[in-house]
Amino acid sequence: MLIEFIFIALSLITLISALGMISFHQPINSVLSFIVTLLSIAGLFALLSSSFIFIVQVIIYAGAIMSLILFVIMFLNIKEKNIPNEPKKALWISGSLIAISPFTLLLVNALKTLPPKEATIINGFGSIEAIGRELFSKWVLPFEMISILLLIALLGAIVLAKKEQNR
Repeated sequence: MLIEFIFIALSLITLISALGMISFHQPINSVLSFIVTLLSIAGLFALLSSSFIFIVQVIIYAGAIMSLILFVIMFLNIKEKNIPNEPKKALWISGSLIAISPFTLLLVNALKTLPPKEATIINGFGSIEAIGRELFSKWVLPFEMISILLLIALLGAIVLAKKEQNR
């Protein structure tokens, strides 16, 4: 019963902070909301007994990458006049929620029709060895391409910030 309560609480925190991330006007508030989202997802991984993915989520995503994104946003020194005015943002968000609600209901009804099963964890699920084998055998190229893409995005943000300062 306690695990179900923790799961529901973490799920609600994830959904609310993700909604906050797209609805906040200031980039700093969005980043802080994104950090809460990543930490609550890490808690969900902990409930799955996937300790390695939990630690990676906390250390790499919520720690290193979000500090880097926060540093870049602070480095850019975004002023209020540079933030675009989005008068219909709430309308778009609520319209999107309304648009996906039939699919959500369909998914919930489909899940209710499934027969109940006991949760079984495959031996070695979430272990360092299993993740390492999968990552370095099938996903090496996409993994490296994402790191190059993040590096290019960081360099592009710095170049754009320097051009803005020179004007």
